[in-house]
Amino acid sequence: MNHRVILALLLSLCTFLPVVGQVKPADNKDDVVRITTNLVQIDVVVTKDGKPVPDLKAEDFEIFEDGRRQPITSFAFISNIPNSAPTAAEKSTPEKNVAGVPPGPIKRDVARRTIALVVDDLGLSAESIAQARRQIRKFIAEQVQPDDLVAVIRTGGEMGALQQFTNDKRLLNRAAEKLSWNVCSRVGVHVLPPASLTPPGMPRGFRTGPTELWCGGMHNTFRAMRFILDAMAQLPGRKSMIFMSDSMPIETQESRFSDESGIVGSVGGDRISYAGLLDKIAEKAIRSSVVIYSVDTQGLQTTGPTAADAIGGDPQELQRLLSSRSLLLRQRREGGELIARQTGGFQIRNSNSFQLDRILVDQSGYYLLGYRPTEETFNRRFHHIKAKVKRSGLTLRTRFGFFGVTEEDATRRPLTTQDETNLALISPFRAQDLELEMTSFFANGKAEGSLVRSFIYLEASQLTFTPVNDRHETALEVHGVIFGDNGRIVEQVKHGATFSLREKEYEDAKRDGLSVRLDMPVKRPGSYQVRIAVRDRTSSKIGSAGQFVAVPDLNNNKLALSGIVLRAKTDASTANAALVHPAVRRYRAGSDVSFAFLIYNARIDPATQLPNLMMETKLFRDGKSVGPSAAGPIDVGRQSDFSRLFTTGVIGLPRDLEPGRYYLQVVINDTAARNKQPPITQWVDFEIVK
Repeated sequence: MNHRVILALLLSLCTFLPVVGQVKPADNKDDVVRITTNLVQIDVVVTKDGKPVPDLKAEDFEIFEDGRRQPITSFAFISNIPNSAPTAAEKSTPEKNVAGVPPGPIKRDVARRTIALVVDDLGLSAESIAQARRQIRKFIAEQVQPDDLVAVIRTGGEMGALQQFTNDKRLLNRAAEKLSWNVCSRVGVHVLPPASLTPPGMPRGFRTGPTELWCGGMHNTFRAMRFILDAMAQLPGRKSMIFMSDSMPIETQESRFSDESGIVGSVGGDRISYAGLLDKIAEKAIRSSVVIYSVDTQGLQTTGPTAADAIGGDPQELQRLLSSRSLLLRQRREGGELIARQTGGFQIRNSNSFQLDRILVDQSGYYLLGYRPTEETFNRRFHHIKAKVKRSGLTLRTRFGFFGVTEEDATRRPLTTQDETNLALISPFRAQDLELEMTSFFANGKAEGSLVRSFIYLEASQLTFTPVNDRHETALEVHGVIFGDNGRIVEQVKHGATFSLREKEYEDAKRDGLSVRLDMPVKRPGSYQVRIAVRDRTSSKIGSAGQFVAVPDLNNNKLALSGIVLRAKTDASTANAALVHPAVRRYRAGSDVSFAFLIYNARIDPATQLPNLMMETKLFRDGKSVGPSAAGPIDVGRQSDFSRLFTTGVIGLPRDLEPGRYYLQVVINDTAARNKQPPITQWVDFEIVK
């Protein structure tokens, strides 16, 4: 293949225009919990010694609504463990240099665990946030599997919830690294604040605590939880929220005063109950098919005096300290325990490890029990649900109940075209009204700076073409969004594309597809999610896809790589245009595939006045290398700009490769670097097809 073609793909630009839209909820057709005039369906988990029991039958269960037994009319066991889950042997023998391998695309119809790790930084002490960060990183490294859909979300962060769900550990680790203590924390620096002597003129036990007043206290945590649950309602199947907090009480004391110094404190007064708000959160979770597990991040605490406590020697004062601290620890976790129990989950407490593995085991499978409701069910009152398992030695958990309102009555307004487009952009699943393939990668030019370039392939036969004189025309909207840490929008663009094709071009497009290119500027280095949605303006059909892109910091003068562009060599006898398009990345075993990328900040060898770079390429599947690797020096040819070296190569795909997803790993070693920098690695995934 002509390498100039790939170079043009890497370096050419297109225009972009800003677009702003508000995301709205979608249809809840995939809900596990269903409350309709014909069916009330509830999910239950049955365990023995903490492990799920998957072999029960309908006759092993009883279900009650407000104490009245209901005949079970529908029954199923749903496994969240895909058939392709790696074995213990596969987990323990990874290729030593396979760290950072990107995951495959998320498929909507594959069994999975969908988990929101919600870190209540508005209710976490500085001590606990550090422990939460450690345990989440361990959870990501050891527990998250390729088919899991996971998000790490802060209650005190920007509320981009749905777009944060991913199976990419690089993005999850990036989110975990960003967890830090929030100055608006209603807990403070320590889980148990040091006891202080009573200020003159104030009641015993007075403590200053201004952040509760300044930052909104519990209400901002509740607001964040409702937003996250609304977003999770758009995801299919049974979901789980692991809510981590030092402080989720059912009631608290919120009377305040200001002393002469302006410090705000609590001096007693009426207690404020959050029971009603917690009930509403539980109801929203039930309607959204979300089970809440709460983690009391206070962990194991010593309630006795420490060196930081300023107390007298009065034994009664010491006893009051012990009692008040024990009471505080207990009250802080009561609200989390309540919403966990009401939604079918449980609470982890008195544990410094947080036992996230135990929660994960609990999500491996569940039963769906359904019954026909009576007219009395829909009286808009709360109905208690109780399920029983007849076999001895088993434990059953399910939802606490539901309000008697049908899904039809609770249905939100229909989505507008803009709503559907925005939902396609933020959802971790592809919108498939239009078949869309994409390749997105980082690149940097002297004039343009850093950007993310996306090549997009569309099946023209799915688009609406209108005859105009002697041509066939179709009008598209190409939307692109780059999401950064905590789901915030870093860049959002909209590009209109109109194709006006003559008859021959039209026939070629129906056979070979259409190509679109979209660029989005990126001002700062970091790890990003890139989402693309294309809408047919005539039919309003939408296709979407997403990809992880890492943007390096080129200002630190360290070796860096652009993304990799793949393209199969054209062979009319074995491939069509779709299979050689750089956005599709689908190839046949035995074919040759060209690749290209840019190397930034290469050092100059003083002896030759040229870069001295070594490149190694390997193919991987399921974390193991397949086929032979290749290594050798990079020939810079006649290039003069050594700060941006254009590099190409060809890989021959072995003929015995089975269909499936593979990864090309490119490792660059700069032997001219003085400080012996570690090799730089870049990945790109592709698929082998028959």
